[in-house]
Amino acid sequence: MDRFRDEFRMTEAEGDSLAKEIDHLKKSCTEWTCQLESNLELLHHVAKNTGSEEMGLAEIVEHNKLKSGEDQPEAKALHEDYLEVLKLKHQIEKNNITLNSMQDLDYDLKRIEAIENIEEALTGLKVIDFEENTIKVSLKTYIPEGVMCQLNAEDYIKQSEVNHELLIEVVNGTMDLKNVEIFPNDVYIGEIAEATKTFSKLFTVVPQTRSSLGWFFQKVQDRIAMCTIRQLVVKSANKSRHSFEYLDKDELIIAHMNGGIDAFIKPSQGWPLSASPLKLVSFRSSNQNSKDISLSLLSKVEEMANSFDLNIRESITNFVDGIEEILLEQMRP
Repeated sequence: MDRFRDEFRMTEAEGDSLAKEIDHLKKSCTEWTCQLESNLELLHHVAKNTGSEEMGLAEIVEHNKLKSGEDQPEAKALHEDYLEVLKLKHQIEKNNITLNSMQDLDYDLKRIEAIENIEEALTGLKVIDFEENTIKVSLKTYIPEGVMCQLNAEDYIKQSEVNHELLIEVVNGTMDLKNVEIFPNDVYIGEIAEATKTFSKLFTVVPQTRSSLGWFFQKVQDRIAMCTIRQLVVKSANKSRHSFEYLDKDELIIAHMNGGIDAFIKPSQGWPLSASPLKLVSFRSSNQNSKDISLSLLSKVEEMANSFDLNIRESITNFVDGIEEILLEQMRP
């Protein structure tokens, strides 16, 4: 937790420094833009009042030369005005290019602001790269040590944080989620991504980085934490006489019991952190003897198992022991 607080303070300090830099760039950009606009107005005014356009000046100068056979003072003055107009127009073009560059700088500043907002959305989030419509972020999910102690998962308590990278594609010109990949791909986030897209469509008025993406990162982090905790509990349960595995995409625990029977168990939302019961949803038989068990018997076992007391259904090992005991009783002649 101390390391978490230190990293949080460092993140806040970096955010403050970045905010000051953005403010400075904003002020500079505003000053430069105002100065350029002022210069452009002045140059346009001067060019407009020189008295003739480029071709008109050239024709007058050429006419006077032909008429007198030599350069007269008036012709020289007109020729100088003609050159001055060309210089002014060239300067206007240069200033227009500079103004476009300033507009590009303004776009970059907005992009920096977007990065800052994303980084502030959740502690543990860091933007690695941001190019066009693609954002690459690292996501660090912290697992409180107290939770591991509470769940008696001492062998895995060292796994206090889990690291992932997300490659996010946003809709052009917005910060709305279009597509996402997670590395390593050990947590299913497809449903969260689809919900985020719906969220963006329903709440387009809400600031983008604070609503859709901020909500998305939070839900992904919650999913990673819950998936990690469940996997640790299942690993710990494997020390018993049964073997278990957790399928994150389906949110199912498979208990491989004696006799070639697999029990599919659905955790309630919040399990195992909250006092939520497990639920037996189905069986699968993997050998001939177990396949001979009638569906009606399995259905009866399922009903009886889901009627266990809450304290039994909260523990994966106790629940499976109870299921196996009922099966043996029902299969006796």
